[in-house]
Amino acid sequence: MRDRPRSPRLLAQLVLATSFAATVLAVPFLAASQPASKVYRVGHLGAGGRTPDGAPPRALREGLRELGYVDGQSIAYHARFAETKWDRLPGLAAELVQLKVDVIVAQGGPATVAAKQATSTIPIVMAPAAGDAVAIGYIKSLARPGGNVTGLSDESVLLSAKRMELLKEAIPKAARIAVLWNTKDEGMTLRSREIEKAARSLRVEVHAIGVSGLEDFDAAFDTLVRQRPDAIFLVADPLTTMNRKRFIDFAAAHRIPAMYEADFIVREGGLMSYGYRTDESFRQAARYVDRILKGARPADLPAQQPTTYYLTVNLKTAATLGLGIPPSLQLRANEVIE
Repeated sequence: MRDRPRSPRLLAQLVLATSFAATVLAVPFLAASQPASKVYRVGHLGAGGRTPDGAPPRALREGLRELGYVDGQSIAYHARFAETKWDRLPGLAAELVQLKVDVIVAQGGPATVAAKQATSTIPIVMAPAAGDAVAIGYIKSLARPGGNVTGLSDESVLLSAKRMELLKEAIPKAARIAVLWNTKDEGMTLRSREIEKAARSLRVEVHAIGVSGLEDFDAAFDTLVRQRPDAIFLVADPLTTMNRKRFIDFAAAHRIPAMYEADFIVREGGLMSYGYRTDESFRQAARYVDRILKGARPADLPAQQPTTYYLTVNLKTAATLGLGIPPSLQLRANEVIE
């Protein structure tokens, strides 16, 4: 006896039931084969002091969050801080390598050196600028860094000259200027030399005073008291920045005008500064990290120099020093603290 032909409605029901069964059976297989979302590991190596929460600088994390990375879900941070004890940097860099981080953000010249010596394969992003990266040898060129290092670089020659010009404009009678810098930071040593060159063109005598650790500051201050310069130029690196409060207090007590490189030091009582903003440099570093995590090679990512510099003047500090800042300089300032 032949089977009776099935109605179209019955055939549709059979097809639907078969499809549903296939779907149910496939779900466990798909779930098992679907890879978990990757959590990228971002290392941060700082030569200076530990942040309050022990995490990388807030501006770096905010920059990556704005690019879509969620802490604990798509990104994990591993921060190490040398607290200006340079001999700790190699070991801290080795720890980040052992953690198999996907990228290292190196803060400061010594941190960049330590990271570069620890790995030739893990990408390294310099932030903020660790000096003139090409002149020091961190990268081959700005356009094509080569190797595994890229990020932010200084323009030491023009920047040093500009800072000296502004300091001389603020204090026209200044004939002797002391420069304080960290001798263990090659980038800052280069910057101090460029300051000396700029000073010669302005017919200003420079007294270079190097420090390499916390124990050197008292001797440096004694030298400044003996020399009694007309002004002081503080070259910023993790060591000098960590000790900025001592320096600001010294300059105020001895009524010596000082030029700084970071605006936040002026807000804390320094006289004047000219430079890029650190928070902006960390946000720029976040963009480098993003491109690297998406597959770009550091060797092919052009290094960049800051394009915007800010002049900040503290008129309250100028008043305590008995110093009148020329109106023309005030008008050009991006921020005037009164």
